[in-house]
Amino acid sequence: MKTNKYVKDLQAKTTAELNTELVAAKKELFNLRFQNATNQLDNTGRIKEVRKNIARIQTVIAQKVAE
Repeated sequence: MKTNKYVKDLQAKTTAELNTELVAAKKELFNLRFQNATNQLDNTGRIKEVRKNIARIQTVIAQKVAE
């Protein structure tokens, strides 16, 4: 599956790389929400996808810290 490959890619990264990716995902989510509020967003499903990706990144970071 696509998500399994994404998670494996995340697990291969270092904590610093994950934090960088987390910041980028949060910025993207902010921009998507802003576009949605101004009725410029066509694909509203992308908001849900980015939110789940943020959760996946945070989960992998927590797993790495626990190791």
